[in-house]
Amino acid sequence: MSQQIQAAVVGTGFMGSVHARAVTAARGRVRLVVGSSPDRARELAGAVPGAEPARFEEVLASDVDVVHICTPNHLHHDMARRALEAGKHVVCEKPLAVSVKEAADLAGLAARTGRVATVPFVYRFYASVRLARSLIGAGGRGPWLLHGSYLQDWLASPDADNWRVDASRGGGSRAFGDIGIHWCDLMEFVTGQRITALQAVLGTAHPVRAGRPSATEDGGVISFRTDGGALGSLVISQASAGRKNRLWFSFDGPDASYVFDQEKPESLWVGGPDAGRTLTRDPARAGGRPDALPAGHPQGYHECFADFVADTYAAVRGETPDGLPTFDAGLRAARLTQAVLDSAAADATWTEIPA
Repeated sequence: MSQQIQAAVVGTGFMGSVHARAVTAARGRVRLVVGSSPDRARELAGAVPGAEPARFEEVLASDVDVVHICTPNHLHHDMARRALEAGKHVVCEKPLAVSVKEAADLAGLAARTGRVATVPFVYRFYASVRLARSLIGAGGRGPWLLHGSYLQDWLASPDADNWRVDASRGGGSRAFGDIGIHWCDLMEFVTGQRITALQAVLGTAHPVRAGRPSATEDGGVISFRTDGGALGSLVISQASAGRKNRLWFSFDGPDASYVFDQEKPESLWVGGPDAGRTLTRDPARAGGRPDALPAGHPQGYHECFADFVADTYAAVRGETPDGLPTFDAGLRAARLTQAVLDSAAADATWTEIPA
């Protein structure tokens, strides 16, 4: 392997461009770009210095180190499997697969091949999130009430459409499978507690979307229990007017409560029995990175994504970064998604989560 990580980006939509930018920010090089058409591949390759358009088969036969898969969900399993079998390290967009069976197959294959295989649960990389994790893990009585929401409005209009709305391409769950898994991953990462059972009610803002019956949910309400004895609730929506990308949590305990808002990520609110305080991001605090932006220079989504890719590439070089979301995290998300669908189909019956 060359000193500089060589990458291929498969998929040229919004996420493809995000991955390409993150590769460069992480001091890697995008060598090859694969699109749904030659024109799409040429368009993104032309925006990335040194990149060339290619076919997926050419990527597999090349000497690139890492393949970034940013295609529609139903293509993830086949492409990630073929990349791992070709000896590549893989970064696969979430959801890792559209079924538990496919996600388990990929997680098992990654373990057997010894390749680095990660899923971009990038909200783990906010410094305020890492600070909350550090404070909760420092001891004392942990949170017993875990609640929050993830709200968007990009599908608020009945005319709004996207490939994710199509269950055959996006999977059986849209809102939870797309954004709910981010919140659940973040909750388990920060608190160290895992969901053991849940009940879910799913719904649609528009039974008919873009002229056809809506086959996937616009939102839902999920209640859950954890292995740490905590109770929790999550509200998700992709049709809440004015909410652009509001991932919010409050993890409440008898000694302290912790509140984070992704739309205001520079701070963490910590509540105490007598008073609350707002901790502004400072690299000198726990959760900071040695290459972090100085205090007062806002950390954003692109920086978190670049940190995720940088940690993935560090793992490729043999390091063991803390909190790197691997295909095991993608499998965990698939199991949670299936439990949500099973519970909703059974009139919000409490559903156990496999370990």
